Amino acid sequence: AVHKNWEETPVRMVFAFPDLYEVGMSHLGLQILYGLVNDEPELLMERTFAPWTDMEELLRKKKVPLFSLESYRPVKDFDFLGFTLQYEMSFTNILNMLDLGGIPLKAKERDDSYPIIIGGGPCAYNPEPLADFFDLIVLGDGEEVILELLKLAKKYKREGRIVKKEFLEEALKLRGIYIPSF
Repeated sequence: AVHKNWEETPVRMVFAFPDLYEVGMSHLGLQILYGLVNDEPELLMERTFAPWTDMEELLRKKKVPLFSLESYRPVKDFDFLGFTLQYEMSFTNILNMLDLGGIPLKAKERDDSYPIIIGGGPCAYNPEPLADFFDLIVLGDGEEVILELLKLAKKYKREGRIVKKEFLEEALKLRGIYIPSF
């Protein structure tokens, strides 16, 4: 696990695997992206997973939002929440994880106070079934574009904050980026 200082790291992303910890931790793509991002001093990536039904029940009962593995921060506190789209059967877990995180499901219902929701992975080649729920979808290999996206975000953070619409307009210029709202 990589533990970075939250206050000293300007751009923060949580990688969400929409399945159990035991399934997600064995995924090579997660390990690659986690290493790439955390090798950059001004970027931070933490991880979260879909809880099993007993843990989900406890989170809801105690009103504890879905949080990251490393710092236990609520996922809605990050700049980006990135989901891997590995298989269609996990799509309902994505919606459940957004709900557990206190994040509106549909992109049009989220303002700048929520993280930018990113999707990527094998099922991103047909993004339309999930288009209403994502702000940005990466078509192709994430390791090719993730650092470009997060470094673009760093520019916005230096200027104050990330304004989603402006950020998405700039991100659209990167190769392999699909913005459903556009």
